[in-house]
Amino acid sequence: MKKGVAELPLHGGHVPPWLALRMRKLAGLVLKLLVDEYGTKGVLERLADPVWFQALNNLIGMDWDSSGSTTVTTGILKDVLLKEDFGVSAAGGKGAKSRETPYELREISKKYELDAESYIKTSKLVAKVDTVALQTGYQLYHHTFFVDREGRWTVVQQGMNPNIKMARRYHWFSENVESFTVEPHKGISGIKEEYALNTVSRDAKEYQKTLLDIVSEDVRKIERELETLKAMTKGYKPLIYYKPYDKREVTLFRRYESLGKAELNKRALTLARELSVSNYDELLLIQGLGPSTLRALSLVLELVYDVHPSWKDPVTHPPDPFKFTYAVGGKDGVPFPVERATYDELISFMETLVEKNKNEKVLVRQVTKISRGWKFPKEEKKAT
Repeated sequence: MKKGVAELPLHGGHVPPWLALRMRKLAGLVLKLLVDEYGTKGVLERLADPVWFQALNNLIGMDWDSSGSTTVTTGILKDVLLKEDFGVSAAGGKGAKSRETPYELREISKKYELDAESYIKTSKLVAKVDTVALQTGYQLYHHTFFVDREGRWTVVQQGMNPNIKMARRYHWFSENVESFTVEPHKGISGIKEEYALNTVSRDAKEYQKTLLDIVSEDVRKIERELETLKAMTKGYKPLIYYKPYDKREVTLFRRYESLGKAELNKRALTLARELSVSNYDELLLIQGLGPSTLRALSLVLELVYDVHPSWKDPVTHPPDPFKFTYAVGGKDGVPFPVERATYDELISFMETLVEKNKNEKVLVRQVTKISRGWKFPKEEKKAT
């Protein structure tokens, strides 16, 4: 691991009520200042930046390097946006709350006079991309959809890999998406894996085209090809009439095996053929087309048709703004326990900013007072 780069390990536990109350107050003040300075577009743009998002998480006192960095911070933001009209709303959340996203998007769209169905489709598609089209062993369990009054949106979602007890966070921003299936992310936070089944890379355009071609064929033909490959590749040893595998082919078998079983959902592929899907977006939205089916199709494409996806992990941003944990401390005591008095002074200072107090001397005195009041060990006090 790189020194100084945070991971996102899976953490349990909860935020104590006294801290959650302060988190909501501080997050609300930050949002108020952001809207005043940059508008709702600026808010969405920053939430879609993995490093900025992690810095906000650290600022409000959440764990600096946990899966809760995502789930708690988006939950706090959603609560704040429900209680005050900033011109931005949020839908979804962790686990069961993520399944409420379509209903909540309809309510938001009604309030902002937007086309609800287009946002529901977008929500489903970004989830399918990060579950099916991009596979690194992480399964989505969190999905939060932010929308502003003008119709711009940001999605922050997170997957977990129980085998290695890690999480990774995916960020999307509407202004950044030219295509949902060609490098669509604003950024991805996590530890970079050696490889990933990446079918949304710019290098995978031929793969996507060929995939649509074979899906238009009889599913029984695809099934026969897959079963032949499975027979030949069992134990990575060829049948006696088949050529010896080279090192690259053995590597491919192991990559697919590490991601899970490759099994076809014949009903989903039959439906795709009947609907004559014409682009990769439509294919991904077919009900029942999941990670296992795409792995099976990809295996056929690589070993039968010699057409390949990208195997490059598109992680762009390790979460690394650790300096912001020095603002008020962290829930789990890193780099020091949250100090309530310091937190309350910071909230008071932020409230002064929101009130547009232009008296610079007053603000400087408050900053000095907060800084002087920090009680953690002097050797830990570092300028940011």
